[in-house]
Amino acid sequence: MDVELLEIRQHMGQFPPFDGLSDELLDAIAEQVEVSYFKTGSDILELNDTLDELYYIRSGAVEVYRRQGELYNRLGEGDIFGHFSLLRNHKVRFPAKAIEDSLIYFIPNEVFQRLCEEDVDFADFVELERPRLETAAEQQKKSNDMMVTRIRKLVTRYPVMVESTTSVQQAAKQISDAQASAVLVINEGSDNPRYSFQDSEGKTWQMCGILTDSDFRTRVVAEGLSSSTPIGEVVSERLITVQSDASIFEAMRTMLRNNVHHLPVLYRQRPEGVVHLSDIIRYETQSGLYLVSNIFNQSSAQGLAKLAPDVRAAFVRMVQEGANSQMVGSALSTIGRSFTRRLLELAEDTLGPPPVPYCYMVNGSMARNEQSIVTDQDNALILSDDFVAESTTSTSMPWRRSSAMAWPPVATPIARAM
Repeated sequence: MDVELLEIRQHMGQFPPFDGLSDELLDAIAEQVEVSYFKTGSDILELNDTLDELYYIRSGAVEVYRRQGELYNRLGEGDIFGHFSLLRNHKVRFPAKAIEDSLIYFIPNEVFQRLCEEDVDFADFVELERPRLETAAEQQKKSNDMMVTRIRKLVTRYPVMVESTTSVQQAAKQISDAQASAVLVINEGSDNPRYSFQDSEGKTWQMCGILTDSDFRTRVVAEGLSSSTPIGEVVSERLITVQSDASIFEAMRTMLRNNVHHLPVLYRQRPEGVVHLSDIIRYETQSGLYLVSNIFNQSSAQGLAKLAPDVRAAFVRMVQEGANSQMVGSALSTIGRSFTRRLLELAEDTLGPPPVPYCYMVNGSMARNEQSIVTDQDNALILSDDFVAESTTSTSMPWRRSSAMAWPPVATPIARAM
């Protein structure tokens, strides 16, 4: 399969309902897909036209309308349309128009029918006409998400690969430049058919090992080897891999059973990427519920600030799973209020109890459950009527003498996190 087809299957494999398909079915799609470009404002489907393909949005945005011209849905990257007509009389019932310059993949009806026949989850998705998030939620009720999600979903880039004659210094530099944590070692030839593959130019290579950051420390630096030592002399010959259509749960079990932290992901024999155990743990723990729990387990403002990447990751995951703006805003508002409450608790632990009762109010987007990933802070502090500013001293109000936790004690950490 050439590079263009690999790119098509890799992109489609990230979005439902294609993310649950086997490699064989993804190959069938990529090999027969056609591509077309639509300018902003151009019609893609017109009412009562004959329809013989499923439409997949590679990039851009599309609006789908009812027969009377009312807006039915607005779709973006990774969404599909036209399936409703394919399941009935092949006549367009919902016209579609490009509202941005859009690149569309056309999947032939024969392939669409095969997907419906051979994959129950795909058939459920297109036949029940449910949004992404609703479908995903029901799927998770049937089985754990890690057991049905393919490991290829965690692959974000191609692996770093070097020949076995490469020096350890040069290999380390390539790892550093790529900001990776492991390198795959390859040789020309096919002595071991299990790990042999062809590159885009038709040249045959064999994957013979993997070298990780930890291996560099223990096998190169700790042993005092020369920087010119060929990497093939220090690479581990024990190679544990997983196929790209294996589940995340299978990949995690493989890692734990073999006591490895890096797992090359193969599409057939061709390396597609390297997954680290932390990638799997991060995937499982980026839900909003886990994040809220983690917030209340932090013992310092610095610890809360370090959760900023988790907040962004939770946002990205919700968007990728098809959550609408109301769902995202509500979840981020809950996370933001959790930060606020925990910081107030930490402030009282550090500075002592406040001299009078108080109420900390959140206003604006957080109060309306419309918090976004980029946000300002609107809040208010209401003090009891017992408070008399003139009578307070640094002794009676330790809050006043602290420059490290000045009011509002939540603004900076929350701004960093959100």
